[in-house]
Amino acid sequence: MPDLAIEASDRPLRSDQYTYVETHAWWMGTFGRHTHLTEHRLRQWVPARTDREWLLVRELTGAQRWLIGSAEEAADDGFELRDVGPVGRFVARHGRFELDGAADEFGEPPCAPPPPRRGSWQAPTPAFFADLPRDPDELRARLVDENPGNWFGPFAAAVNVLRTALVPASLRTALYGALLGLPDVTRRDGVCDVDGRPCIAVVHDAGRTCTELLIAPEDGQFAGERDTLRTDSRFGLPAGTVISTTAVRTSTVDGLGELPHS
Repeated sequence: MPDLAIEASDRPLRSDQYTYVETHAWWMGTFGRHTHLTEHRLRQWVPARTDREWLLVRELTGAQRWLIGSAEEAADDGFELRDVGPVGRFVARHGRFELDGAADEFGEPPCAPPPPRRGSWQAPTPAFFADLPRDPDELRARLVDENPGNWFGPFAAAVNVLRTALVPASLRTALYGALLGLPDVTRRDGVCDVDGRPCIAVVHDAGRTCTELLIAPEDGQFAGERDTLRTDSRFGLPAGTVISTTAVRTSTVDGLGELPHS
C-alpha cells in the first residue's frame, strides 16, 4: 500500500512578527441571468500574538470571465464591478473584521474592539486548534461527528480550518491523514494551482462538485483550492466548469503592512 502521508512543517515565528497570507482568487458571482468569475486579491497580516491588530487588504483587479452572458450584456442590465464584494483596508483585533466599510483615515475600524471568538469548525481560532486531537483516526471521528451536514460536511469543515493558513504543522499533518481516510477522497501529486505552482491535491470527488484541497509540497501548508462542477448545473453551466479557484502563499514578516522579500 503506498504511503499517502503528507508531512507538514512550520517556519519560525517570533512573538513580535506576523504571518502574511496572500490569496489570488477567482470566485463565481451572479447578476440576474449573468454568471461570472471575478479576480480578487487578498493580503492579510496576522500577528503572532493574535490579540493584537490584524490587517486585511481586499482588492478587485477588474478582470472577469463571463460563464453565462457577457460584460456588455451585464453592463446594459446595470452590473457594477464594485458590487461584487467588499474592498479596502480593514483592521481588527482577533481577525474579526467588519467588511461593511474600510478602515478610517487613522486605520481604525468603525467599531469597538471585539472579544476573541470561542472557536469552531466554522470560525476556527488558535484555542480551537489546540483542542483538536493529533491522531488522524480520532480527528476523523470528530470531523464526522461534528459536521454531519451535506453542505458543510467533514471535508468542507477541514478545508475551512486549513483555509486560515494558521493551522500548526502537527494538526495539518493529522488533518491530511484524517481526510485521506474519508470516502471518495484521494491524493494526487503534481496538480497546479491557478498560478501554475505544482501542489499536492487532496481531492473530494463526490456530490455536485469536485473539490481539490491544494497543499504546498515543501512544507505541507495550505496552498489553495479549486471547485469544479461534476454535473451540469440547473443554471446552464456544464460539467467540468471551474466555479472557484485560489492560490495561497504564506510568509513571515516583521511589521504590519510589510511585504515579504521576493
